[in-house]
Amino acid sequence: MHELSLCQAIAGVVNEHAKGRSVQVVRVRVGALRQVVPDTLTFCWNIVRDQADLADAALELEVVPGVVDCRQCGQRHELTSRWSILCPSCDSGDVAVVGGEEFLVTSLEVT
Repeated sequence: MHELSLCQAIAGVVNEHAKGRSVQVVRVRVGALRQVVPDTLTFCWNIVRDQADLADAALELEVVPGVVDCRQCGQRHELTSRWSILCPSCDSGDVAVVGGEEFLVTSLEVT
C-alpha cells in the first residue's frame, strides 16, 4: 500500500508550507494513471494526519482522467479504462499520454 508513503510525503509538504498555522483542507490533484486508489489514499490520510499534527486537515482529491493524443489517427481522447492506453478510436498503441499522470498538492486552507 504505497498510499501510506504518499500521505506521509503530502504531510511533509503541508507542514513545510503551513509554517505552524492550523490546516483545514489539503487539496491534491491525482491523475487516473498514477496507480493511486483514492479511497485508500483518503483512509491513509486519516492515519497520517494525526501523527503529523494535522488532525483538523481534511483531504480533498481531484481525480484527473487519463488523456492521450493518438499519433495514428490524430485524435485526442479521454481514456475510458485505467488499464489500457490504446486509442479509443482506432485501437492504436502509438499514443502520447498528455494527462492523467499528475500527483501534486494544489492548495491548502490554513487559519
